Amino acid sequence: MFKAFLVKYAEIGIKGKNRYLFEDALIRQMEYVLKPVEGTFHVTKEQGRIYVLTEGDFDYEEALEALKRVFGIAYICPVVIKEDQGYEQLEKDVVAYVDHVYPDKNKSFKMHVRRAKKTYPGTSMELNADLGGAILDAFPEMKVDVHNPQLLITVEIREKIYIYSESIPGPGGMPIGTNGKAMLLLSGGIDSPVAGYMIAKRGVKIDAVYFHAPPYTSERAKQKVVDLAKLVARYSGPINLYVVNFTDIQLYIYDQCPHDELTIIMRRYMMKIAERIGKEQGCLGLITGESIGQVASQTVQSLAATNEVCTMPVFRPVIGFDKQEIVDISLKINTYETSIQPYEDCCTIFVAKHPVTKPNIQMIKKSEKKLEEKIDEMMDQAVNTAERIYIEA
Repeated sequence: MFKAFLVKYAEIGIKGKNRYLFEDALIRQMEYVLKPVEGTFHVTKEQGRIYVLTEGDFDYEEALEALKRVFGIAYICPVVIKEDQGYEQLEKDVVAYVDHVYPDKNKSFKMHVRRAKKTYPGTSMELNADLGGAILDAFPEMKVDVHNPQLLITVEIREKIYIYSESIPGPGGMPIGTNGKAMLLLSGGIDSPVAGYMIAKRGVKIDAVYFHAPPYTSERAKQKVVDLAKLVARYSGPINLYVVNFTDIQLYIYDQCPHDELTIIMRRYMMKIAERIGKEQGCLGLITGESIGQVASQTVQSLAATNEVCTMPVFRPVIGFDKQEIVDISLKINTYETSIQPYEDCCTIFVAKHPVTKPNIQMIKKSEKKLEEKIDEMMDQAVNTAERIYIEA
């Protein structure tokens, strides 16, 4: 029955004269996610409304699932569109809609008529009463409840007639690409994919960098990160994943620096490399999945020590979340099962038995002086040999 979706947005509606830019970005992302779905789709914008129109047969469930991953969408309403053929036909169409969509008629309902076409006879209040009466006449077992109805049957009268009663929640947020680009430090853990998802939800286009340490980390660990990037890309759109060989730098730090400072110094060089790649790719910030106090490298003092090497802002969207809150989001976006696969990343391979939890930045810098002979050359090598993998969902 349904051959179209009405898409409602929330935050975009307050953007004033720039609203069309956000609408256009939303439409582009909708077209992108619908490309692999079986069927022919046309996304149109009419009078402050965005519609997905279809031709011929299409996969309804797959189309709906695709739209539920588009940031900027508040609600998706499967809608029946009819030509305006006068009130008598409208009444028949509304009754037929209820009959087809709700085989079980033992429900309460409320009519909600929006008469955007002001030449249409009757007021919205009158049409509410008349159409509600027609439904009651056709289905006496139904009843009106204006305060807490089971069904809200909406009729929008524009150049055409739009009938719908279901508003399926979308992910909210802002359309991808409306708030610049940032570089995600993507590990194989639970937190960083969630962080990427949350920043993308605010309209930020994301790329990602992964630090690989063969032979200490396996090709399967790398594939795990590629798989996670694909899952995030279902929401964020395509991701350029930069795989940096970090083995030589890690071993050099391991040989030259105190082992209790290893994690902090390693993180500082990861941030430096990620920032260099990010700047080359036009990113405006870095994204990490750090949460205060979760591990030794995520105390406030440790975060201050890693921040100190960055000139870009560092976005940490899960900074105040406990682990279960992060897990809940990872389950929602379907990254959890991949994240818990037992393949180690480079952060866990070289971790010290008793890492420093309150690092002194001056002491860290003093330890890093032992790296001066080779580290710049090694960083250049790591950046220049980084493998770029183009990730699509």
